[in-house]
Amino acid sequence: MNLHIQPAPVRKSVFVNAPQTHAFKVFTSGIGRWWPKSHKIGQSALERPVIEPFAGGRWFELDVDGSECEIGKVAAWEPPSRLLLIWQLTPEFTFDPGLVTEVEVTFTPEGEGTRVDLEHRHIERAGAKADAMRETVSGPGGWPALLQLYADETNSEKGDAE
Repeated sequence: MNLHIQPAPVRKSVFVNAPQTHAFKVFTSGIGRWWPKSHKIGQSALERPVIEPFAGGRWFELDVDGSECEIGKVAAWEPPSRLLLIWQLTPEFTFDPGLVTEVEVTFTPEGEGTRVDLEHRHIERAGAKADAMRETVSGPGGWPALLQLYADETNSEKGDAE
């Protein structure tokens, strides 16, 4: 019997001092305000990442030279409560249309703000490099840092930019 252990999904949460609708907007249409310019896959400098606001939309990087680099797709667009993205980047951060991992983000009202839960799952689909991929996306420069940048941006606006 062959035993194969799959890497656990990466789960991270953050609380933001903003209403659910605003929290969703900052994460999606406002992603260019908090996503770091260093987190890019293109040859050119990053202008901003783009998440098209509909199921079936693209998730891509727009670079300053006008080029675009695919990251994945929008599998579910359910404002203001849920976003499901298809991540198609390898552990080396190159686009692979045959690789499909999922990043689900939920936005839950909690007190005066919103709890944002992120789950990056199906990492085992990266094959032999799945453990390395999980370590990278869950590590200090991965989802924890990105969610903190998102929270900082959201909290600095205090929900005023509806």
